[in-house]
Amino acid sequence: MSLATAENDILLDEADRSILNRIQSDFPITSRPYLAVAREIGLTEQEVIDRVRRLKQTGIIRRIGGNFVPAELGYVSTLCAASVPPEKLARFTETVNRHPGVTHNYLRENSFNVWFTFIAPSMAEIEANLRAISAETGITEILNLPATKVFKIKAQFDVSAGLKFNVEGLRS
Repeated sequence: MSLATAENDILLDEADRSILNRIQSDFPITSRPYLAVAREIGLTEQEVIDRVRRLKQTGIIRRIGGNFVPAELGYVSTLCAASVPPEKLARFTETVNRHPGVTHNYLRENSFNVWFTFIAPSMAEIEANLRAISAETGITEILNLPATKVFKIKAQFDVSAGLKFNVEGLRS
């Protein structure tokens, strides 16, 4: 298993890294995906399940799920940026995160300090949701920056090296 080196630091062992490399972009589509991963990397199915559970609990794994190209499913997507004063951050992010079309939400050091992605069946629906968020939170500076061309289509991180992760702040 992984060894903790400080209160918030986690070292991933070879098995953890193998699991992460395997499931990032090519999760097995089978009735027992963890068994398929286990067979490939030389662990038992239960060991893989336990390690994935621990990696999720510590914040190394945020979610396991499919990624879809919105346009291929008849949806539109946009990147939004909002200027939110510190005293309104908690309410604003809670309000934004309640919308099922929000897939990411990040705090940035900028006057537009909250950035999030929104996916919906139409831009009109996104715009209506942004108006509702604004009305509920009192935040009026929300930019709607729809994609005009997609350049990045896949992110894959090779975690084969002995990486150390600091999990402070990974949990919401």
